[in-house]
Amino acid sequence: MGLDDKIENAAERMGGQGKEAAGKATDDERLEAEGKTDQSKADLKDAGEKIKDAFKKD
Repeated sequence: MGLDDKIENAAERMGGQGKEAAGKATDDERLEAEGKTDQSKADLKDAGEKIKDAFKKD
């Protein structure tokens, strides 16, 4: 996984955590759910990159 991908995924994860926290603080369920979705997307991207890296090594 390239450094750019790691940074992009970390930024998306952090943004999602911020949205989730803001949603909880303001009782905005939509914003909280959007934050959780952003975090899940970042996790899936990380997993996909790790799979690609595993195949590149062989």
